[in-house]
Amino acid sequence: MKAPELLLPAGSLHRMRAAYNFGADAVYAGQPRYSLRARNNEFRLEQIAEGIAEAHQRGKKFFVTSNLIAHNDKLRTYLRDLQPVVELKPDALIMADAGLIMLVREQMEKGLWPEVPIHLSVQANTTNSAAVKFWQKQGVSRIILSRELSLDEVQAIRNDCPDIELEVFVHGALCIAYSGRCLLSGYFNRRDPNQGTCTNACRWEYKTQAATTDTDTGDAAPVATLDGFNFAQEDEEAASAFSTTGSGQRHPEANKVWLIEEAGRPGELMPIMEDEHGTYIMNSKDLRAVEHVGKLAAMGIDSLKIEGRTKSHYYVARTAQVYRRAIDDAVAGKPFNPELLLELEGLSNRGYTGGLMERRPAQDYQNYITGHSESHRSQFVGEVLQVREDGWAQVETKNRFAVGDRLEVIHPSGNRVVQLDAMRNQDGEAIDVAQGSPIKVWVPLAAPSEGALIARLIA
Repeated sequence: MKAPELLLPAGSLHRMRAAYNFGADAVYAGQPRYSLRARNNEFRLEQIAEGIAEAHQRGKKFFVTSNLIAHNDKLRTYLRDLQPVVELKPDALIMADAGLIMLVREQMEKGLWPEVPIHLSVQANTTNSAAVKFWQKQGVSRIILSRELSLDEVQAIRNDCPDIELEVFVHGALCIAYSGRCLLSGYFNRRDPNQGTCTNACRWEYKTQAATTDTDTGDAAPVATLDGFNFAQEDEEAASAFSTTGSGQRHPEANKVWLIEEAGRPGELMPIMEDEHGTYIMNSKDLRAVEHVGKLAAMGIDSLKIEGRTKSHYYVARTAQVYRRAIDDAVAGKPFNPELLLELEGLSNRGYTGGLMERRPAQDYQNYITGHSESHRSQFVGEVLQVREDGWAQVETKNRFAVGDRLEVIHPSGNRVVQLDAMRNQDGEAIDVAQGSPIKVWVPLAAPSEGALIARLIA
């Protein structure tokens, strides 16, 4: 079995290095103006040049993401701004807009730009083998398949299209619409998700109110605030309420209207409809498909991709390490190790789902409890900057930890758990608590620890 490429996000050079150190074969990064990450993204031309050079020195790959759906104002500057990036010879351009792909291919075919492979972004929402073959004829060398496909559908596309590279997302945030095509952020804030400025409106806190359309104008009007509204219960009731009656008429409950109120916009009540799957303005759980790595590798999928260019270097390191182990185990013929699921619980997440890879009840895709990430098993608390000969390590803190805590030292050579028995401040004085960022403390860890990340076990 061929090992698929492990592709990690890079929002900065620091995160890029963490990805490589912990097992990534390649990373993807993009210019803020032309990719879907306009914030928390340090990759201007200088950083892209440094990243490509360092990747190639390590024998790794560096892909440049240029996957917005462009409006005309960006079309005017696109080729001018992309040319110096292409001249750096990244390993691929990740693109979504058909017009931009045409323009870039024309520059390459005329010999004005060096040849750089083009990978079709998930933003193009490729869901069938005919679309794959179409893009292959346009000179695209890899298709990043839509997240909305099941494993069986991925297998069918692989069978129909054996001579093109296919890439599949296996971990990270999910959109509550086809990837990048959600309109909520643009509606509320005039910040277009497909221009890289999504405000994640699907994850805001909303209140739900009963409503009626029996008004003079026919518009929805509030009846009363719903305290303790239970989406799961409503989902079950809706399944029966939306069936037809014995006379063939729609059940009266089918006409029920609800109003929602976002916490930051008190008094702005928006009508929504409920069907057997609930409401669609909801917060999606995060994708976790580590248990499917073996199946995807067996299919011959060329690349497994992790989402999260705005996430921390701890997230990058941890996911790289876990998915690296999953790939190596699969290639070695080993059964899936369920401990990998538990290790990913240590990351902040909104609850996990296998997405649409396996068909599940609709409520499994949604997180109805909170729109905020929660740490369930561990918390990232520090990064080891150096280790002295006596085994004491200097740690830059990220979150609070204390003497007596159990810490997991996460290192490319392997992880280990230690009990923290002592700690000193920068002056060498004994202390009991490191209050959090941004301070430096000394703890006894011993080698190998330099460059390690430290998580406090909390469950």
